Amino acid sequence: MTYKEEFITFMVRSGVLAFGDFTTKSGRKTPYFINTGNYRTGAQADRLGDYYAACIQENLPEGISCLFGPAYKGIPLAVSAASALYRKHGRDLPYCFNRKEVKDHGEGGFLVGYQPKDGDNVVIVEDVVTAGTAVRESIRLFEQVAKVNLKALIVSVDRMERGTRECSTLDELREDCGIAVYPIVTVREIIAFLYNRPVDGVVYVDGAMRARMEAYLEEYGPKA
Repeated sequence: MTYKEEFITFMVRSGVLAFGDFTTKSGRKTPYFINTGNYRTGAQADRLGDYYAACIQENLPEGISCLFGPAYKGIPLAVSAASALYRKHGRDLPYCFNRKEVKDHGEGGFLVGYQPKDGDNVVIVEDVVTAGTAVRESIRLFEQVAKVNLKALIVSVDRMERGTRECSTLDELREDCGIAVYPIVTVREIIAFLYNRPVDGVVYVDGAMRARMEAYLEEYGPKA
């Protein structure tokens, strides 16, 4: 299997990718849900880093100064991705993350780890982007740190849903912020791989589920 197919299987086995009847924060009724809070073991963190590293290596094989993980979910992702990049690909990249509140003692400041400097190429590592709020906050945060180039955003899944406009949320970020966005997988890749394909003997996406997911994308997917 490709790393993308392995990642989809990994999400299902971890209980992160589930199918049924769910309601998103925006009130949308969705037939599938991604709950990254179900990653909770060392083994999962290790493998998760491998998939992020594979995506980074495929799309950004060079030219990265550091990885940034927005607090809180982005912190373990940036650490595990940096570790996997070194272990799997021989790339020893520094990482950093932000505090929710500025520390006024000790080393101070609101960034922990590597301190970016002018001209650095920073890659943001996130889980699933819904409205893009955390990413925009990260961009504003770095404006207070140094004149860095926010080179790319890496996310686990592109749900391929509209944001505040007719295009997808990730396309909004690409257009508004000039940042490249690379998902490990898209929802259409999930549908294509899992359709009538069992995981540990269970078919999660049969004809009925595929129809529901396609209907959801038809209603809430990008129109532009």
